[in-house]
Amino acid sequence: HHYSPATVSNITQAVKGQVKEFHERPLNEQYVVVYMDATYINIRRDSVAKEPLHVLMGITPEGSKEVLDYALYPTESAANYEEMLAGLKDRGVKQVLLFASDGLAGVRDAVKRQFPEAEHQQCWVHLSRTVSRYIRQKDRKEVLDDLKNVYKADDADAAQKELDAFIEKHGKNYKKLPDIFERAKESLFQFFKFPKDIRSCLYTTNLIERSNKELKRKTNVKEQFPNEEALERFVCCYYSDTNRKYAVRTQKGFKKASAEIMQMFEDPSCVEDAA
Repeated sequence: HHYSPATVSNITQAVKGQVKEFHERPLNEQYVVVYMDATYINIRRDSVAKEPLHVLMGITPEGSKEVLDYALYPTESAANYEEMLAGLKDRGVKQVLLFASDGLAGVRDAVKRQFPEAEHQQCWVHLSRTVSRYIRQKDRKEVLDDLKNVYKADDADAAQKELDAFIEKHGKNYKKLPDIFERAKESLFQFFKFPKDIRSCLYTTNLIERSNKELKRKTNVKEQFPNEEALERFVCCYYSDTNRKYAVRTQKGFKKASAEIMQMFEDPSCVEDAA
């Protein structure tokens, strides 16, 4: 069908309104976990360059996923995420039990400034990738298999013992390994404080990375966006559709763990005391 310039303009204005509504819509008061991740997209500002689209995705106590917000910045930084977290509070979010992210410097501090009672979990998949960069190819499989014993342990105490054994075994040949885990020590085992049925989706950021990967696949078809407004409209339509799909699904394990999850919200000290 042929669309007149006026029709195209009207469609554009309608989507602009949808973008504003997406960024300002009220959110749930409580989330079990909020994932933080960025994906790089080509955009034109005189010249074409990749810029990080920062994305926040949450899971409610009932197990429903939702893309909470997104924002484009010239570079990825903890300060950008902190600005977005402040925006979540303005839109009604009062309590988040856990924030999960990659190893970007300063993210944990940003989380604690905005949500002091929340825990922060560094993604173990990203930690494994970091470790692999310092390991010889011939040793890599053995080292990474041993590392799995750490985050696959039954509880935090067992995980710490496995990590100590891992460092003892491999730290002699690879001197940088202890520093990797020392830098992340406050965000290594927070996921163990949660019900066992949902831990598998808490120790990594795989859920949001899969979503961002699909967005990236769709944006690559366009090659580049002529301006930030065009990117906003495209991303808003994509995430609005994504949220409609998420709304009719429940994340694995949340139904089974619902009683424990609600207790954690009613008594936040449960998160601090659990192990």
